[in-house]
Amino acid sequence: MAEVSVSFRVDFSPECAVGPGKIALLEHIDSSGSLSEAARKLQMSYRRAWLLLEDLNTSFQQPVARMSVGGRGGGGASLTPFGAELVAAYRAFEAQIRKRAQTAFPATALPAAPASTSRRPVSRHRLVRSKR
Repeated sequence: MAEVSVSFRVDFSPECAVGPGKIALLEHIDSSGSLSEAARKLQMSYRRAWLLLEDLNTSFQQPVARMSVGGRGGGGASLTPFGAELVAAYRAFEAQIRKRAQTAFPATALPAAPASTSRRPVSRHRLVRSKR
């Protein structure tokens, strides 16, 4: 059976949600130590990344990341222990959901195989109504 893909978002309240995009941003911040580098890797603007991070930092009782101001050594960003815990919990839940999806959907639920090129091409002629 082919691997089933699952995408989901966790809504903690109407104003607080975490999904694949925010989690990916946090993971890239963690690996690069930089919000701008994380934004580049995700092909999003720095402003968009900053707004997402600000939303996360203000949505919970604790911040998920800390920013340091640039200067001689340059600025940076790092996850707080809470941010690292949030990412780990999301990924663990995702693995459970993916595993459950593999067993929940039978093999008959798989998409059809791509059409073979040996089939006759579909006619592209316009249909013409006959006069009565």
